[in-house]
Amino acid sequence: MNIWLIIVLAIIIFSFIFETSLSLLNIKALSPDLPKEFETVYNHAEYQKSQQYTKNLTIFSIIENTWSTLLIVTFILCGGFNWIDKLARQCGYGEIITGLIFTAILIFLSFLSTLPFSIYSTFVIETKFGFNTTTPKTFVLDILKGALLAIILGGPLLALIFWFFQATGVYAWVYCWIGVVAFSIGIQFIAPVVIMPLFNTFTPLEPGELKDKILGYSEQEKFKLNGIFTMDGSKRSTKLNAFFTGFGKFRKIVFFDTLTKELSPDEIVAVLAHEMGHFKLKHIIKMMGLSIIQTGFMFFLLSLFLTMPEVSQAFRLEQPSIYASLVFFGFLYSPINLFISIAANILSRKHEFEADAYASATTGQSSQLITSLKKLSRANLSNLTPHPLYVFFHYSHPPLLQRINRLSPGVTS
Repeated sequence: MNIWLIIVLAIIIFSFIFETSLSLLNIKALSPDLPKEFETVYNHAEYQKSQQYTKNLTIFSIIENTWSTLLIVTFILCGGFNWIDKLARQCGYGEIITGLIFTAILIFLSFLSTLPFSIYSTFVIETKFGFNTTTPKTFVLDILKGALLAIILGGPLLALIFWFFQATGVYAWVYCWIGVVAFSIGIQFIAPVVIMPLFNTFTPLEPGELKDKILGYSEQEKFKLNGIFTMDGSKRSTKLNAFFTGFGKFRKIVFFDTLTKELSPDEIVAVLAHEMGHFKLKHIIKMMGLSIIQTGFMFFLLSLFLTMPEVSQAFRLEQPSIYASLVFFGFLYSPINLFISIAANILSRKHEFEADAYASATTGQSSQLITSLKKLSRANLSNLTPHPLYVFFHYSHPPLLQRINRLSPGVTS
């Protein structure tokens, strides 16, 4: 058996066992006892509901992961990639267009394999726990809009990557790196004004106490906002959220309409202060810089990988190609990506603590942020007792109890 095939299968199987073990540990860590810090926010029934939600999601993810693992292993061993490559080549186009057809078929097949799980998650699990407000029409339209964006934006970018590796020689990875970084930065500017409005309606925040408090805090921090908006998040879910988006003159703060109904104006300002802390402490720039470095590293490894025809043989490909090698590289890169994601999550959790401290310092109190975090947790049925190993590998935010204790040690209400 081809050594590269053994390596790829080992990676896939190890990843499945590893993720399943973490998930089972996370279920085992669920505690029937409500943490005392939440006794004024949760009642017993709400806490039990949050635990059941975590269990259902985790078991569902294990089932989905089992299905996808069996499917991809079978697909590889049966020569599925070669079958798709033959199908793409029968269209009679050049290497770049053939590569786009090959990739499109793979994405479509992947979409079909996960669609039943997406439907079940949205219309069964999320509905069962009172979150889902998505209509079948919205669900379908989201899929169609996402596919259209992938064709319009992703297609040309992918074609450019194929062309760079085909035509620019030893430094192709550098050109790809520059191209992808430029594309990613450009998306950050156009997303708030072009892409996001395709999926949601953004309404300027109405004059009143909340807007006055937000503007007052922004002026205090010398932070210019292009606008303050509410977003119709309730058309898909009852979960709460808020975020900054855009850069420069496109920068704006967006609150889910569900958030403004559940939190007081002072609590919402505390959430805003936390998000502003990320900007003021340059967390976004730092993470973007690390992402750029990671992208360059990935393309450099890819350039070395493309010179190994044995890998194409492992996937039973009769005609090696750049576009197929790009897909195969993803399997071999996943262990490296695991270590990168661990480091990124550690840094992200550190940034969250720093942003919490910034919010506490600039608003003059931590109590409003603490109560807003508790209410967000209750409304979103967050897991209050995640397993430390699951947190280490998967959490970009610290567990809520850690954040509360760091904000105000010893305070329980």
